[in-house]
Amino acid sequence: LHSSSTFRLQCSTPPVRAILKSGFFHLQVCRTLVSHTLLRLTFLQRFLATSEHQRRRQRPMAEKNTPQLADHDAHPLFSLSSLGFGFSGPSNKPLPPPPPCTEVLLSEVSEPINSRLEPITINDRLTLLKGRVNTCDVFGVSNSDLVPGKYEGGLKLWEGSIDLVKCLYSEVQDGRLSLIGKRVLELGCGHGLPGIYACLEGAAIIHFQDFNTEVLKCLTIPNVKSNLAKEQYQSQNIPNGDTEVNLSTQVRFYSGDWSEVHLLFHGGDDKDREFNKVRSERDPSACYDVILMAETVYSLSSLENLYGLIKKCLNHQNGVVYMAGKKHYFGVGGGTRQFLHVVNEDGVMMGSLLAEVADGSSNPNSLLRRSATTKL
Repeated sequence: LHSSSTFRLQCSTPPVRAILKSGFFHLQVCRTLVSHTLLRLTFLQRFLATSEHQRRRQRPMAEKNTPQLADHDAHPLFSLSSLGFGFSGPSNKPLPPPPPCTEVLLSEVSEPINSRLEPITINDRLTLLKGRVNTCDVFGVSNSDLVPGKYEGGLKLWEGSIDLVKCLYSEVQDGRLSLIGKRVLELGCGHGLPGIYACLEGAAIIHFQDFNTEVLKCLTIPNVKSNLAKEQYQSQNIPNGDTEVNLSTQVRFYSGDWSEVHLLFHGGDDKDREFNKVRSERDPSACYDVILMAETVYSLSSLENLYGLIKKCLNHQNGVVYMAGKKHYFGVGGGTRQFLHVVNEDGVMMGSLLAEVADGSSNPNSLLRRSATTKL
């Protein structure tokens, strides 16, 4: 979505004599229409150039644009990504097979040399830390948010992640949600800020999942360690700079595609994964009480797998899903409306809209709460 196309207008005019026969007035009308069209295109081009310049000079911590496909995977007919809308469709190019599902250990940190920590202010009482990592340093890809089948945008801090943390904070403060002692899963975690907040609020188990192993090693794990170390430093007077983190929460990290990664969530080797799958379907205590996800519904082709994963992993008795996302992701086809259509067609979950966040210039984010209505 980040690229734009150059337009060429061609006016196929009949011979002059034919024009004169049809009247000089028609020629003047054509000239006026073409002149107005060119003037509008010139104004639009200047406006987009100015918007792009301002966006680069004052780039916010959480990008507000929709996912951008890599240049070789997206060929939009028209794009207004800086305004949050456009006209294009997802690439029909066949996707490579997904990477194998694997568990990434807390000790498997691989921070790029150019990475750095930045504070993210959620409100006047809560500030989280997050790393900034260059996509080119990790994946060798620049100027793109998505490379289908290879990189799913986990290194970028999407605004929906911050909105979800704010929503969870309000739910906890107002007594509508307690994370103490809960089993929590964050899907498509990226920076992992919602899951990190769950850690700080006393979750017993928090599992982070992302499509890419590299995202977990270079970003999620460092973010978890930095925020928990900061919390220990503030609450227990641990000397500043002490990198050892004593985890009271069981934290684990998993990478892989949504169609298979659930086989790793309950532990075990290849021989007993099928047993774990059956156990998770029958034993609510083996499932998650809370599932968190932000900006995960952008791809239309992945919505069925995402919903199927939720059904396999959510505690069917009293589990709840908190999700944040845009109503529609132009250029990649997904959105909260499309995802809710999948959920509502299944008929086993009910939900409510918690908030709609809009700044007047971008595609608004929706924050929703979903829970099971019947045992699956």
